[in-house]
Amino acid sequence: MESTLKEMRGGESVLDLSPKATVGGGVEDVYGEDFATEEQLVTPWTYSVASGYSLLRDPHHNKGLAFTEKERDSHYLLGLLPPAVVTQQLQEKKLMDNLRKYEVPLQKYMAMMELQERNERLFYKLLIDNVEELLPIVYTPTVGEACQKYGSIFRRPQGLYISLKEKGKVLDVLKNWPERNIQVIVVTDGERILGLGDLGCQGMGIPVGKLSLYTALGGVRPSAGLPVTIDVGTNNEQLLKDEFYIGLRQRRATAQEYADLLHEFMSAVKQNYGEKVLIQFEDFANHNAFTLLAKYGTTHLVFNDDIQGTASVVLAGVVAALKLIGGTLADHKFLFLGAGEAGTGIAELIALEMSKQTKIPVEETRKKIWLVDSKGLIVNSRKESLQHFKKPWAHDHEPVKDLLGAVKAIKPTVLIGSSGVGRTFTKEIIETVTSFNEKPLIMALSNPTSQSECTAEEAYTWSQGRAIFASGSPFDPFEYNGKVFVPGQANNAYIFPGFGLGLVISGAIRVHDDMLLAASEALAKQVSDENYNKGLIYPPFSNIRKISANIAANVAAKAYELGVATRLPRPANLVKYAESCMYSPVYRSYR
Repeated sequence: MESTLKEMRGGESVLDLSPKATVGGGVEDVYGEDFATEEQLVTPWTYSVASGYSLLRDPHHNKGLAFTEKERDSHYLLGLLPPAVVTQQLQEKKLMDNLRKYEVPLQKYMAMMELQERNERLFYKLLIDNVEELLPIVYTPTVGEACQKYGSIFRRPQGLYISLKEKGKVLDVLKNWPERNIQVIVVTDGERILGLGDLGCQGMGIPVGKLSLYTALGGVRPSAGLPVTIDVGTNNEQLLKDEFYIGLRQRRATAQEYADLLHEFMSAVKQNYGEKVLIQFEDFANHNAFTLLAKYGTTHLVFNDDIQGTASVVLAGVVAALKLIGGTLADHKFLFLGAGEAGTGIAELIALEMSKQTKIPVEETRKKIWLVDSKGLIVNSRKESLQHFKKPWAHDHEPVKDLLGAVKAIKPTVLIGSSGVGRTFTKEIIETVTSFNEKPLIMALSNPTSQSECTAEEAYTWSQGRAIFASGSPFDPFEYNGKVFVPGQANNAYIFPGFGLGLVISGAIRVHDDMLLAASEALAKQVSDENYNKGLIYPPFSNIRKISANIAANVAAKAYELGVATRLPRPANLVKYAESCMYSPVYRSYR
């Protein structure tokens, strides 16, 4: 991945730390929230001490009926609440009972967003304690529907909206955000939301959802995250005609106008928040995603979850699956459907890990990996017409028009879908892959569920129960011939929260491919024999905070090794240090 990006930036590496690219700054935990234990008393600061009616409407400090009688007396809450005093556990039980009564996932999503806006700690307590049940609600697949209908369900703004109207004033816009100590920014321009296409300004649901997971799964404190949508217009005619659309009503700005706004944003972020703030690019279209990663990879701490996060989680699944399908990484042949940012990113990270294991140059290990795009198998005869990020995957072979032809010609042991087009792994394709593999690994990664290349039921049925299957969106367990198969979910939420935490706790100032490999290796090691016995190649999400701590420790260790970590001295036990830095949603007692 880094080798491809280096070519785009004229040979410059992320490890070439130019003094011109660095600035002072960084973030501090001014009020000691990160380091205070749950037992210590804290002061509910806003701009002054929150009290009375304003305290009940401050989501950071509101506890609802869980305020003690002493707190009600000292913070002017007497009479503003019913007399009952309840525990956070009872509040959680009541809310989960209410959520389960909703039959429509979007209703559950809206209820969770309303809770986040009125009681932040209770929101995260629910999400952490019920992660497997609520993750599909606050993240894919439900967040996709929420983005499509964002204008209709919009109630209260979350995050920052930076549009072409704010050109020349982006720094001022950033200063309007009330929190100063930002550690992670998730930014989108809404052009390629999941597999749903251009949703313009309504893509804000993605940064909001991702940052919720940074806190719930990775332990980054909520006040340290900033969701941002860059609104340069939309080419979605349906949205432009929608009376409830909340964004700019114009077609997308491109070329220099687009690049200038993004550059102003990137410069303003570093000026306002310092060198160590992580900027995560989210759901940018292919033509911009690679360009932005190449352009800012050497000057900012940047990460593209669609390219790098997806690659890391899929590589972890492939490495874990070797225990079930046998052999080493280099023994297998890979075929991808989809050659966009996700497909090429995954392919490159697999090639890098293969190169690392075998000591063979990455240019050679790439030859084990084949990609199919909308025009067929990517081969050398097409090289001149290919986009730059596809060219490394053009190998010597006669042209093949479709996926079925490619499967028959290449005979892959691993079939990976990242096309964004549903039901493209047909019965004939899966039967063909199974015909020359005892246990084919099939990964249908496209989101949301409607865009998945095949369902778990189809993969298990058409392979006669022999496939090892994982998908991007969740599928229920499936019984075939008396055996229950539990499909794995290659969800980026395994990687990016822990990856981001690792960057934060080490004070890293650049992201390098070796950190992605470190994250993949840490995740693969968390799969237990019990998981393997169920056919799983990913650990259960119920252990996600432990998983994130291990990923963070591995990533931080690699940052120190590469010389891009600034938090010194290095903690002796990085796993324990990562766990100690994690945000706790348990209510705090107020003075």
